[in-house]
Amino acid sequence: MATESEPGRRHRRCTLDALDVPKVFETQGDGDAVRRGSLCDRHCAAINNVQGDLSCHQHHPRGLAAMSPPLCCQQYSEEVCESCVVKTTLTAENVVEANKLSNNYKFGFKKWKSHVTARPWEDRSEIVKELYSDLNVIRGSGGSTVTCGNVLYLLLFGWWLSLLYVLVAAVMFVTVVGAPYGRLCWELAAYFLWPFGKVIQKAEAPKSRRALGGCEADAGESSALLGGPAPHRWHPRCWVNAGHWQRAGTVAWLCLGYPLLALAHGLVCVAAWLLVFLIPVAKLSARTAARVLLLPPEQVHIRRLRMTEVPLDAEVILCCYRAVNPYYYKYAVDGINVFAVNLLPLVLVTLVLGYVDSRNQLTSSPVKFTLALLSIMPLSYYIGMAIASISAQSNFAVGAVVNATFGSITELTFYITALIKGSREGNRCYAEIVKSALTGTLVGCVLLVPGLCMVIGGIRHQEQRFNSRSAGVSSALLFLSVGGVFAPTLFSKVYGKLVCGECHNITQNPLGHYLCHNCHFDLMENNGTLYYSHVQPLVYTVSLLLPAAYLIGLFFTLKTHSHIYDIHISDCHMPGHHHSAVVHWSRWRALVILLLSTLCMSACADLATEHISPILTNSTISQYFIGVTVLAMVPELPEIVNGIQFALQNNLSLSIEIGNSIAVQVCMLQIPILVLFTIFYPTNFTLVFSDLHVYASMFSVVLMNYIFMDGKCDYFQGTVLVMVYCILLAVYFFAPSPSGC
Repeated sequence: MATESEPGRRHRRCTLDALDVPKVFETQGDGDAVRRGSLCDRHCAAINNVQGDLSCHQHHPRGLAAMSPPLCCQQYSEEVCESCVVKTTLTAENVVEANKLSNNYKFGFKKWKSHVTARPWEDRSEIVKELYSDLNVIRGSGGSTVTCGNVLYLLLFGWWLSLLYVLVAAVMFVTVVGAPYGRLCWELAAYFLWPFGKVIQKAEAPKSRRALGGCEADAGESSALLGGPAPHRWHPRCWVNAGHWQRAGTVAWLCLGYPLLALAHGLVCVAAWLLVFLIPVAKLSARTAARVLLLPPEQVHIRRLRMTEVPLDAEVILCCYRAVNPYYYKYAVDGINVFAVNLLPLVLVTLVLGYVDSRNQLTSSPVKFTLALLSIMPLSYYIGMAIASISAQSNFAVGAVVNATFGSITELTFYITALIKGSREGNRCYAEIVKSALTGTLVGCVLLVPGLCMVIGGIRHQEQRFNSRSAGVSSALLFLSVGGVFAPTLFSKVYGKLVCGECHNITQNPLGHYLCHNCHFDLMENNGTLYYSHVQPLVYTVSLLLPAAYLIGLFFTLKTHSHIYDIHISDCHMPGHHHSAVVHWSRWRALVILLLSTLCMSACADLATEHISPILTNSTISQYFIGVTVLAMVPELPEIVNGIQFALQNNLSLSIEIGNSIAVQVCMLQIPILVLFTIFYPTNFTLVFSDLHVYASMFSVVLMNYIFMDGKCDYFQGTVLVMVYCILLAVYFFAPSPSGC
């Protein structure tokens, strides 16, 4: 491998963070075109990338494009170089991350922003390192400790924790033998009222304690309780030589003081952890209960930082500067985002309440429905991460099968359980709710997802560019899928018979105008001849053609025309930083989590459909609106967050692909699967949508293609998409409920 002392050899170009961002370099000044590497650079990259090999470029200073052409390009003429395809080079830390990045740009694969492997500690930013550090580092003066976050700590936790320590101190003074612990609690009461700018140190044990029979000399640490490592050996004479007085004080503390304070700190720890941004307070409480309160009182010293002269041999146990850190939304536990970790207990609560309290004695049906719907969000996150982990550690065939099988499992689970419940009850409203949810997912992924990404990304980047060719492939498939899905509906409008439930003559003239209500096209005239002989065969034909078109799209974008996406991965590292891939979830672990999450998803979907009936019957809001908004977009929230993260990193191509791929999967996979399900389990679901669904979907697709035509966008175009989506929501909100509900 080349070293820095070898001037005749080239270094690989690398980055510290390996973000999922195309490396695009722009010149300064208005109107200047985007500057990429030279044409010969591109041709050389294309040549070296044969058979999917990972290639590297010449090492240059950060932020500058490679200006000198590699030697290999001197063999080719300028005409050949001008015909080269522009390649977007992404940098990966290891082979697993390279596979994950490559999968992000593959059609039909789930786009995933988070890392599936553990990132080297030295490659993390200082902000991230601070999130995972213990509260035992003394820093220089960072300004005043009177901040909004610290005041919030005082109002939420500080005052009553301090009061509790005062009460425990009084109890320990009353016992007499626990007076040393009483003095410690009195000092801790002042500390926890305002712990910022103060330090808790563990001092060396006094000589009087070290001289007690040689007991402390035999221990790895001088703690008489549970605060340090286990002693190497224990002598029976240690307990006798410690003295009755100290033994009685320790027993009084462990029986009267410590349990109450440990419980209080446990509650603070849980509450602060759930609030995420107050995780430093959770660390403060956990470390206090596990270390400080288990040390002998004479070893705990509390001082202000400006008065502290820290000895070299003194151990700093706690040193906190601020209670709130806004960057804790990046915090992860074993690769799992902290929000997904905090929402996991919600799944358990939902399942216990849903199946134990079947008679709604503890909670009502609307509450259970809300809990079940919220539980779908973390489960969707776990399913997405499991799919990304398996795909990144497997070959293309396994990754494609996993993505095709479990990519839409969240939505399909809810739709199928709703159709089964509607079939058992003979209620057509559930089928209409499923159609509304399908339409809401399609419209939301076409308008809301790219619109939000454009707006939020446009705040940081004045203009964002994306691969218009790849977006055009998805748009063409979307046009095809929308046309195929709504073909039976258009057929029924042309050949069906209009039937109205109630008509009134408003002119008192037999030949005058009539006002009719609850009108629909009847496909069951003459014993359903039109439906069974014409509409149903058309539905089955469309349901076969749409998955076939999806497979053709996969073959086109992944095999024959993969160069459209212009992606190639470089897996090099900075000199001196070579690390093997340490995956968060192995393939077997990811598979187990995927299956368990799918099982829990099925249970939550069953509970949601079980308790949605009171909402549909008693709510004054249109069932159309409930299906299009709540049931459609809540399961897609993890995807929306992923899209926003990509947009913030100036990678709008992936943000757009997230919405397009979900919309294509709705039409080309989810709807055909539902039609196939109705063959084996007859339900009220037919592929005939209301006029409102047809017009909203077609208008959304046309508008999206118009916006994406030039391959660049800004926050204004994103605002247009979001506003159109809000207008459609208003239409659904004021629309009357569908017939049968």
